[in-house]
Amino acid sequence: MPVPKVLQPQSTKGDNDFYVVTAKKAKVEILPGTRTEVFTYAGMFPGPTLRVRTGRTAIVRHTNDLDMGTVAHVHGGCTPASSDGFPTDTLAPGKSRDYVYPNKQRAATLWYHDHAHHMEAEHVFRGLAGFYLIDDPAEAALRLPSGDYDIPIMLRDARFDDKARMVFEKDDFQGRTTILANGKPQPYFPVAARRYRLRFVNASNLRTFTLRLGKDTQVAQIASDGGLLAAPAAVRSWRMTPGERIEVVVDFSRFKVGSQVILNDAEVGPVMRFDVGRSATTDTSRVPDRLSTLPALPTATGKRKIVLSFDRTNGRFLINGREFDQKRVDTEIKLGTTEVWTVTNDSTNFAIPHNFHPHLVQFRVLDRNGRPPAPGEAGVKDTVAVGPGETVRLQATFGPYIGKYAYHCHMIDHSSSGMMAQMKIVA
Repeated sequence: MPVPKVLQPQSTKGDNDFYVVTAKKAKVEILPGTRTEVFTYAGMFPGPTLRVRTGRTAIVRHTNDLDMGTVAHVHGGCTPASSDGFPTDTLAPGKSRDYVYPNKQRAATLWYHDHAHHMEAEHVFRGLAGFYLIDDPAEAALRLPSGDYDIPIMLRDARFDDKARMVFEKDDFQGRTTILANGKPQPYFPVAARRYRLRFVNASNLRTFTLRLGKDTQVAQIASDGGLLAAPAAVRSWRMTPGERIEVVVDFSRFKVGSQVILNDAEVGPVMRFDVGRSATTDTSRVPDRLSTLPALPTATGKRKIVLSFDRTNGRFLINGREFDQKRVDTEIKLGTTEVWTVTNDSTNFAIPHNFHPHLVQFRVLDRNGRPPAPGEAGVKDTVAVGPGETVRLQATFGPYIGKYAYHCHMIDHSSSGMMAQMKIVA
């Protein structure tokens, strides 16, 4: 399994780092011995990793060398509206645009992907996605596994024809049977007998992963979408809907050198393999009992209800009975206010799963079906699963920027079909 290359800044000035990324087609080897045409950032599948630091502004010049419009979105980023990647704010073929990311947020595993409305599902499916990792000094001081022992892993599914071409059909869950880890099907990754930090993102359009390492190996979940949990959570499996991120620390010293440890998904079986090929001379990393102090939950001043549903007659996915309209503001929110949103999946007649992702803000899950969130879901989040008939309450403080932002189901075939709405943050 390859590890995506970290993109270096073209230049640095003061607290600003300048990057250049081009969206373009490329032919890469995904299935062994074949070449597949994909959409890429910088010719890479997945795209290059942007590794930035809290408090340093990243300015990313995106150039579109594809023959259709694109728009870049840093998923989980607290970003000014002009750089957030609103779905209709597309970049025309042959054009360039500078996106400004202040990175005034805690360390976290984020990712970036295309968000061009009605095209985002196909564009992400064909490869327009990459990691966006934020580091900060507080996290570095914890001595979690780092450097060569800090591994981002982008999981997704795909469908290929007999000529190794990617086949995109909207709402095609059954046909996407090939599981990729960092762009390779069922790869192996050599590890030493020591601790590793594994950063997982589910970059699938529709598929939910329920992962388990080896034969019920216990691992330490240390982070969710928005960064470190308050304390590590001991887990034997972890579930991720599209867009969600989970970080775990695995101590491979519990396995004998020469062991092969399989990462399995509950539905599709083997996803990848870890080969414990050598002893570790030293391992000074650790998983402390306390990881972070979570942001406070201020008193909420507003409440809203969000209903996710499916209009079978017209084949459209809806939020509060409406499909997305860029000309309509669905929700207006005063800058700096805190609200509780009750999100319900009303697709029970069709047993359709959804999840929910608002741009701009991170949130805290208050409860799921009236029960407190599980430890791994009790941290800072930006994407949350909402299964058929489920209700999830979440709390967010809206800011620090004004402007228009999207919120939507991140099963992005659904958002491409209308399950998206617009909120406007006003001063």
